[in-house]
Parts: sequence; structure tokens; C-alpha cells
Amino acid sequence: MSALPEVPQFGALLRDHIQSVPTESQPAFLAGLERSAAERYRGWAEQFPDHAEQLLDCAASEDRIAEIVSGLFPVTTEAQAEIDAALPAAVALYYDVFAPYSPRDQLYLQSEAEIQGSQAWVRLSEAITDEATLAALRECTDLELQSSVVAKAVLESLDA
Repeated sequence: MSALPEVPQFGALLRDHIQSVPTESQPAFLAGLERSAAERYRGWAEQFPDHAEQLLDCAASEDRIAEIVSGLFPVTTEAQAEIDAALPAAVALYYDVFAPYSPRDQLYLQSEAEIQGSQAWVRLSEAITDEATLAALRECTDLELQSSVVAKAVLESLDA
């Protein structure tokens, strides 16, 4: 196994982009980032066809998180337009972090990003009192962590 790349603090890296939309729109912005992660997993499924099923499951989890969050925190058409305008630069920055690395190392970085991303839903839940919303955010946290576990298992298999 080669040396693993240094993992950035993705929240800090993306903070300015996330904060470029109003606070009430930030969960929807994060949902957009989840959708971009789903696309990355679909790409890795093509690159690692022996692990496509697991990686496509991760993509489905990312899409599920986006669906949950979008349902919990709907935004106006105007707010969605602001998100849509701001999101491409954030996704580009996120992808730029991965660009210098092999697909294997990219998957490693994503596995670590999932752990960091799980904390976004924990932090968001700190201001929530509704039990159904809290349960949905816990599901998001769990899905993030499950994707990390799956990605790491794929990596172990690649290294075997």
C-alpha cells in the first residue's frame, strides 16, 4: 500500500462557499454537495468494476442524504437559484482537492470526507428539537459513516 494523501479539513476548505448562501439555505447547499459526491462514487464504480455494487450503494446513500435534507429544509425558488449559482465553484474546489491523486487515493480521501461530513448533520441537529427531524439527521449521519466503512473496505480489497 502506498503512502496515503493528507486529508484536508473539508468543512474549512468549503466554508466560504457554504456561507455564501443564507444560513437557512445552507442545508440545501450541503445537499447539493452530497449529490456531487454521489457522482464521484458512480465514477469510481466505473473505474473499479469489481467493486461497482458497493460503490453504487455509496452513491445511493449520498443521493438519499440529499433527498432527506432537501425534504427537511426546503428552500424557495429564489434561494435555490442562489444555491445553484454558488454550488459549481464549491464542487470545483472539492474536485480540485482530488485531482492530483490516483482513483484509489481519491477514494481514500472520500472515505475520510464521509467521516467529516457526518459531523455536519450532528452540528445541524444541535438546534433541532423535533424528534422526526432528529431521526432523519441521524440517518444522514449513519449513511455518511456507512459509506466511509464501505469505501475503506473497497480500499482494503484493492490493496490485498
